[in-house]
Amino acid sequence: MAKASIKQRKTDLVIGGAGFAGLALAVALRQGLGEAFSITVVDPALAAAQSKDPRASAIAAAARRLFEAIGAWDAVADKAQPILDMVVTDSKLDDMVRPTFLTFGGDVDEGEAFAHMIENRHLIDVLVAKAKELGVDLRAGAVTGFEQAPNAINVALKDGETISARLLVGADGAHSVIRETAGIATHGWDYDQSAIVTTIGHEREHNGRAEEHLLPSGPFAILPLTGKRVSIVWTETKSEAARIVALPDAEFLTELEKRFGLHLGDLEILGLRRAFPLGLFTAREFTAERLALVGDAAHIIHPIAGQGLNMGLRDIAALAESVSDAARLGLDIGAPDVLTRYQRWRRFDTMTMGVATDGLNRLFSNNSDALRLARDIGLGVVERMPALKKVFIREAAGFTGDTPKLLKGEVL
Repeated sequence: MAKASIKQRKTDLVIGGAGFAGLALAVALRQGLGEAFSITVVDPALAAAQSKDPRASAIAAAARRLFEAIGAWDAVADKAQPILDMVVTDSKLDDMVRPTFLTFGGDVDEGEAFAHMIENRHLIDVLVAKAKELGVDLRAGAVTGFEQAPNAINVALKDGETISARLLVGADGAHSVIRETAGIATHGWDYDQSAIVTTIGHEREHNGRAEEHLLPSGPFAILPLTGKRVSIVWTETKSEAARIVALPDAEFLTELEKRFGLHLGDLEILGLRRAFPLGLFTAREFTAERLALVGDAAHIIHPIAGQGLNMGLRDIAALAESVSDAARLGLDIGAPDVLTRYQRWRRFDTMTMGVATDGLNRLFSNNSDALRLARDIGLGVVERMPALKKVFIREAAGFTGDTPKLLKGEVL
């Protein structure tokens, strides 16, 4: 990387990436540490007046509490659909009947849904507005490199400016330039699967019910949105997903109905349909000198449990608490002990969730009748054990383990 230019300026923290993780981290730290703590967020997407992200996400209860704590949830609450209950079926594609093996009530606590569905663009726009309100420096650009300096890290931007910071956070996604520039390897593997994602309209009310149909090619999830709409996450082999996405609308709907069923009446395609390749990848280290990785830059897991986004928010809650605690003590926020605390906090949870989702995907995405019998027995056992189901609900809601303050709804 070239030496720092005459355009260099100083800040406390640079965040590369303005998705959920990067923006929530900026807002949480700015609120917690005040105007004296300077933050710059850099992402090409910030050039747009509004987010164009067509996807929807499941926001677990703990993540919702985080958004409440940073003052972002009230503005989108009317656009969020609580998941009131969930059913899990296991069958082959051509089976005439899909028996329900497992059901979950939607409350993690009295009156508190374990998750909400929301379209990404609504929440991202609110986070951008909140960051601007708090004086976060938002840059429509990209981090192209960085180099270490005495007690600082000099971060180069695409426009030629260099920013001297105490800490750089890589929140720039699965193909993180920041991670690759730092030389941090990833370990894991590709699945021969892609997830088809789109929004579907339907004739009848969904009543807040989520469904997960476990099919030989992978899970087919129906996730309720506000109104008579759902988001689908439809797993197929890569070749089959590419074929299905390329079909004309009428043929796509035919394929969809085979998996979706007709219980919600006539179906209509409302959004773009896209296929995302699936895999399991974890960065060998979540930190380097004056650098921390969060979200998809640190880990990618299978969507079978709907925890990918929420894992990233657990990252930023842990990092925000580690950084704010250090800053309040007058310590260097980029010091090794601060970053070590963050990494220890997140590594075990990340590895555990990765192993769990990989195991679930391998158990359910196959044509083995023997495995199908075994897993259906297992699902039936869980269905008959309310205490065990409650444990699973709390896990899905994000309330297990060493929970950071923000995920409890507490401000920093």
